[in-house]
Amino acid sequence: MPQTPPFSAMFDSSGYNRNLYQSADDSCGGLYYHDNNLLSGSLEALIQHLVPNVDYYPDRTYIFTFLLSSRLFMHPYELMAKVCHLCVEHQRLSDPNSDKNQIRKIAPKILQLLTEWTETFPYDFRDERMMRNLKDLAHRIASGEETYRKNVQQMIQCLIRKLAALSQYEEVLAKISSTSTDRLTVLKTKPQSIQRDIITVCSDPYTLAQQLTHVELERLNYIGPEEFVQAFVQKDPLDNDKSCYSERKKTRNLEAYVEWFNRLSYLVATEICMPVKKKHRARMIEYFIDVARECFNIGNFNSLMAIISGMNMSPVSRLKKTWAKVKTAKFDILEHQMDPSSNFYNYRTALRGAAQRSLTAHSSREKIVIPFFSLLIKDIYFLNEGCANRLPNGHVNFEKFWELAKQVSEFMTWKQVECPFERDRKILQYLLTVPVFSED
Repeated sequence: MPQTPPFSAMFDSSGYNRNLYQSADDSCGGLYYHDNNLLSGSLEALIQHLVPNVDYYPDRTYIFTFLLSSRLFMHPYELMAKVCHLCVEHQRLSDPNSDKNQIRKIAPKILQLLTEWTETFPYDFRDERMMRNLKDLAHRIASGEETYRKNVQQMIQCLIRKLAALSQYEEVLAKISSTSTDRLTVLKTKPQSIQRDIITVCSDPYTLAQQLTHVELERLNYIGPEEFVQAFVQKDPLDNDKSCYSERKKTRNLEAYVEWFNRLSYLVATEICMPVKKKHRARMIEYFIDVARECFNIGNFNSLMAIISGMNMSPVSRLKKTWAKVKTAKFDILEHQMDPSSNFYNYRTALRGAAQRSLTAHSSREKIVIPFFSLLIKDIYFLNEGCANRLPNGHVNFEKFWELAKQVSEFMTWKQVECPFERDRKILQYLLTVPVFSED
């Protein structure tokens, strides 16, 4: 089976892959091209374009882009049902007399499409209807051939493993959240019960920055690419029915990640405001400045920004006498890096540098790129708001979705990095469950 290459290789520098195997004619069967780039098409034609046949397999950038964006127009299970129907129809998979050779030619291609779908958008298959269709089509492909049967089993086992890991992650998040709520209750009844602060748990700012990177990469890793699109789903004007995702918005992991950012900001503010003595508060501020600087060096911009925003909260920034004791030169440099003016120009330059380093990296440490997440979501939001999903003629505006897919695919590359640092359970436990104060 062909292996799926890494995401960064999918989109060339100009945004789309040039090799959409196409006839010279600029519009073919409801799809409109310009300079070999697919610009728009009817939903039906785009679905047809996704389904392989004996002589054709869709371009990988197209598969990713269409699976990502199609959920703005229809449920993934409706798309899956159509794909299955087209495969069965086209290839006469249901016909007992159909030519075995024909099936041998087409089966690996259909299997490859299903594999790409399950690998890249595994969460779509938490829906029973998706799973049923997948198993049904896979069974038809595998019925005659031992080799395909093995591949189908492998694909389904791999998918089930991913979904099990996701359920486990959600349980852990729920447990962490209830632990920190319990601890907060204890704190309110017995304030003197707090003996520890972060420096006693982890005296070395470098180690703390590495443990923060663990939390970041784990949470990033569980965000499905589709969550970026599902966060913005609205009613499709051509679908009088309901919005595609009127039921529970499927953005849980994305929300959990944003909650982590907020928690880290409040944790920083809490740790700084907790000590009674000025010199201890000043020491805590300097400690976090060192942690933030190390986060910047690692490429962990999300923790960096959370720490800076914690230090800029009014309960911290108004501690004039404490700040008078702090050497702020290092902090000024970090603030300059994350300065929001000119649409975060300095940060975007640093992010491009980190992304470049990641592409040529020799060690997994150099591969780490953890973007400032709220800004990534904002960029995708504005891209989505700025262009229509459909053109006046009812066609799907595919040019917009190339752009969207390009941004999300970059994120996909970053989220797959393994964290190179050793885990420290004690520090992680503290970061995730220690009670933090509210604004009041």
